[in-house]
Amino acid sequence: MAVRVAEPLRGDAGVLEIETGAGDSAVLRAVIDAHFHPADLLVSDHRPTVPSVFVSDMDSTMIGQECIDELADFAGIKDQIAAITERAMQGELDFAEALTERVRLLGGLGEDAIVQCLDERIRDMPGAVTLVATLKAHGCRTVLVTGGFHQFADPVAERLGFEQVVGNRLATAHGRLTGGLVGDIVDSSVKQRVLREEMARHGGTSLATGDGANDIPMLVAAHYGLAYHAKPKARLAANGAIDRGDLTSVLRLLGVAEGEWA
Repeated sequence: MAVRVAEPLRGDAGVLEIETGAGDSAVLRAVIDAHFHPADLLVSDHRPTVPSVFVSDMDSTMIGQECIDELADFAGIKDQIAAITERAMQGELDFAEALTERVRLLGGLGEDAIVQCLDERIRDMPGAVTLVATLKAHGCRTVLVTGGFHQFADPVAERLGFEQVVGNRLATAHGRLTGGLVGDIVDSSVKQRVLREEMARHGGTSLATGDGANDIPMLVAAHYGLAYHAKPKARLAANGAIDRGDLTSVLRLLGVAEGEWA
């Protein structure tokens, strides 16, 4: 694999663009990791451009927390639920089964805990607002798709500027969580399907960001799949990674100069 070009990306001296001959992208990733890790990187068979579709995970990607773990703290069982969350995100547990079990454990918690949790615990990931606003300003369709819950995702999406939300919904009755869900579970297959459906409608290229094992099919299906400070399996599956910077690094890797950010 011969390197033909290694120079600053046009419009951004902070990004190095490397052009190679035909070869194994996994080998290139290994070389970059060996010499530059931690780094933000994207391996593509063409010069990246602003995508027509952006589909993103929410927890630990667009926000800095796992909502179900923070909500569990109000029920006094955060450690128990967080342990299940971590194993599911690492790909050690079936996502749907792990989600069902965690939601069951939250049964009886008052709905007011969701409002309090949103207000006190849930914070946007650095660069999230700029990323979404800039992509939209360049004509990109933005969708937030999460294995988390509409009760969190809807206000987060409104705050960040996402145009559509796909997620699970916590069942409630008489002001409390029932321990169940409303409708089908949004899992990795749904995330991938949402991306493919959006691409069928809008064409062009696609961008996906996520951090866990349940994001892998979506990351693999996207033209630019960027694993954001991700679990090892997700990072390995994606063709790009943000290991060092915040979400504005996505714009840099796409060739959007800082002077063009919204």
